[in-house]
Amino acid sequence: MNISGHTKMICLLGSPVAHSLSPAMHNEGFKQLDLDYCYLAFDVKEGELKGVLDSFKKMGVRGFNLTMPLKTEAVALCDKLSPAAKIAESVNTVVIENDGTVTGHTTDGIGFTESARQAEVDYIGKKITLLGTGGAGIAVLTQLALDGAGEISVFERAGSRFKDRTASTIRKIHESTSCKVTVYDYEDNVMKREISESVLLINATNVGMAPNPEGNLIKDASWLTDRATGMNEKLTVSDVIYNPRKTKLLEMAAECGLNAFNGMYMLLYQGAAAFELWTGKKMPVEIVKEKYFDI
Repeated sequence: MNISGHTKMICLLGSPVAHSLSPAMHNEGFKQLDLDYCYLAFDVKEGELKGVLDSFKKMGVRGFNLTMPLKTEAVALCDKLSPAAKIAESVNTVVIENDGTVTGHTTDGIGFTESARQAEVDYIGKKITLLGTGGAGIAVLTQLALDGAGEISVFERAGSRFKDRTASTIRKIHESTSCKVTVYDYEDNVMKREISESVLLINATNVGMAPNPEGNLIKDASWLTDRATGMNEKLTVSDVIYNPRKTKLLEMAAECGLNAFNGMYMLLYQGAAAFELWTGKKMPVEIVKEKYFDI
């Protein structure tokens, strides 16, 4: 990579960020397309984003990604929001225009829906069950609704600190799409019923993530199978977690013979969407995938 006086910076902000694949992914894309950009990661904590953004405007930074805990804080700092970011009340990608205008996007949901398409999941007009309403869950919920899912059953813990945001997001989804969204508590019989009627089950919680990989919100493999035939071939199971690559949920799905995928390609495709927003060019996804994701 050749750094010059013309090189534009793009970066990742959040805390922690040292583990992120984003710098390798984006810098590989810039190199392949011979684009004069450089992607770096900076540890920025809650409450520090406004000062950083003000500096970036003066420095001519083209844009940046956001990870926890900054995705919600960014919403109020943007001059404009994409439809998905407005509904989800969350921003993971910021574009700074030449005039200093700041536009916030959320590409996390796009990353998930593209992963689902790659896994040959036909969810348009169909029913989906989603576990979790944190940042990833809300982004996925929003994009699925915008893309044309027919019905989404969302499971949220009683007393969740996200309840107000979830209610606000669902209200906006009902106002702007034809998707029906219903929220349930984690009750075994209700979960089994909703999963049995769905074409896609998504774990968007951190249950099963390292360093506690033994967790699984699905208590029994029978929840994933049809009671009459013992199979539910229409069901695909997804976990947004990618560490470990195969969670207990995905192991269970494999034992049932079900189509399943993890969150690795969600990370790839959300990055590809952000890359195009900043550069106007499509990321060379297959090259990046082979080098950093298919391992």
